[in-house]
Amino acid sequence: MTKPNTIMVTDADSMKDVIMRLKRVAGQVEGLTRMIEREEECSQIITQFQAAKAALDNTFSLVLHRNLKRCLSQDDSNSVEKILKLISKQ
Repeated sequence: MTKPNTIMVTDADSMKDVIMRLKRVAGQVEGLTRMIEREEECSQIITQFQAAKAALDNTFSLVLHRNLKRCLSQDDSNSVEKILKLISKQ
């Protein structure tokens, strides 16, 4: 049973995909931390920041899309409104 007001990933495969993506982002952030600790070249650090941010943004968009799609298909205007409020806070 799904808890109310939770982020849904539509099925087990989708959940695995999102988790895999987040673990990949975590690995990128760990690598970025090591780069900063080793005082690597600024341009390389910025490139890694951009890659990690893009991966996280893409994962966010994927989860957002799936949740909005689910809410709209169920005509759940309250959940859609809550998601839109969360997005507008960014």
